[in-house]
Amino acid sequence: MDTILIIDFGSQYTQLIARRIRELHVYSEILPWDAPGESMAALKPRGIILSGGPSSVYDEGAPSIQPYILQAGVPILGICYGMQALTRILGGQVIPAGEKEFGPSQIRVKQANRLIPDGVHDVWMSHGDRIDEIPAGFSILAENPSCPFAAMGNDEKKIYGVQFHPEVRHTPRGMEILRRFVLDISTASAGWTSTSMIDLAVERIQNQVGDAHLLSAVSGGVDSSVATALAARAVGERLNAVFVDHGLLRKNERQYVEQAFLPLMGERFVCIDASEWFLHGLERVTDPEIKRRVIGETFIRVFENHARSLGKVDYLVQGTIYPDVVESSAPDRNKAARIKTHHNVGGLPKDMNLKLVEPLRYFFKDEVRLVGEALGLPKELVWRQPFPGPGLAVRCLGEITVERLERLRSADAIFTEELTLAGWLKTTSSGEEDRAAQAFAVLLPVRSVGVMGDHRTYQEVVALRAVSTDDFMTADWARLPDDLLARTANRIVNEVPGVNRVVYDITSKPPGTIEWE
Repeated sequence: MDTILIIDFGSQYTQLIARRIRELHVYSEILPWDAPGESMAALKPRGIILSGGPSSVYDEGAPSIQPYILQAGVPILGICYGMQALTRILGGQVIPAGEKEFGPSQIRVKQANRLIPDGVHDVWMSHGDRIDEIPAGFSILAENPSCPFAAMGNDEKKIYGVQFHPEVRHTPRGMEILRRFVLDISTASAGWTSTSMIDLAVERIQNQVGDAHLLSAVSGGVDSSVATALAARAVGERLNAVFVDHGLLRKNERQYVEQAFLPLMGERFVCIDASEWFLHGLERVTDPEIKRRVIGETFIRVFENHARSLGKVDYLVQGTIYPDVVESSAPDRNKAARIKTHHNVGGLPKDMNLKLVEPLRYFFKDEVRLVGEALGLPKELVWRQPFPGPGLAVRCLGEITVERLERLRSADAIFTEELTLAGWLKTTSSGEEDRAAQAFAVLLPVRSVGVMGDHRTYQEVVALRAVSTDDFMTADWARLPDDLLARTANRIVNEVPGVNRVVYDITSKPPGTIEWE
């Protein structure tokens, strides 16, 4: 299967580049900029893309292009910092921009070329440095008033650079530019399908675990369900599954998971009630990073105890996906800034007795769902609303108590019910672009004054969050109808004790994240 290699210089959009390539049905994989040459050689890439990054090429210790990249003899595309790094190593000059560009801009194609269609294009810029002199043998492909070298190229060597970001939606013809590089210039074949995804994941599991026995951590969400199904296909009867009730679940979550998995796995599936253990560890904890670490470690200890009771279990299967890894900035992936520690990535304890198997670690959410459908999992399971592993702990801001959790659980159930009745939850892979791909309630550690039955109240606030997205790397707030929001707010205030105010979150990602913590 043909591969496009992406070299990561620390951009928050690196995984978005990977996803755009996969939208072209071409497999892509990411390596940190300082990975050894053997890592690239093993992938045998048809082309290489150099990502953007937060550094200046002249910073001390700034990421640089390793010699093996230029020696690979395959087409190269540098994006933003990647273009500047290319320029410097090939003998050009990079200088601080007199006028920095962060946001929408326009470029004009200066000469016909294989990479960028002719004309004037809206693009997304994000750079503080700019090219002052392009390397010998290169041509200026596009320009704008503040960036005279907006794109450059050497057709003979098939090396190109663009100062803008083609991977973001704010560059409307960015996908066409990437398509030209991947399919036309790199001549990669479009073989990345749900069937090849399954084959690759199963092969990786089998190569990793050999004849060992596995324990799968099931949460009831699509990620852990698909990971479990892949592991079952890879090792068969050598897989057991466990669902941990940590006391931080949605309403009726435990019953739903038991009904879904008992028929599939029978005696090899168990449910463990560890709610007292988790809630005790979270007493008086308000910092979200500490919450995730406490939950991550407690999960592992529960899994280890269960694994010992089974015997012969060496591996733990987790539903970790790309966005988890990106936001946690795990050290084996890239040098990007940590956004938050995911309980199943950066929140895991160092002294684990179980080795991790993560079949979906390099999959995006939409790919996970495609795989789930191809594996024959029930539609309602594949298209369930995502639910974080730490559960309501990261939606119950501030101190976690049984009373506050029940308050949040009730508000969340009302919101989900109203969205379902109104047909506003996304349930398919096509269409429904404006529908909510994820929606939930958040309980804030804030009290507000209200009036109920002519009496003054001083109670907590619930925030509603609903986003439309297809990859969960970026997201926009869902434009829910006013009457739906009004009906939901009215029910929450009237039916949930201790809440007297409801607000709606209209923040996109970025700058926000989908979850509040």
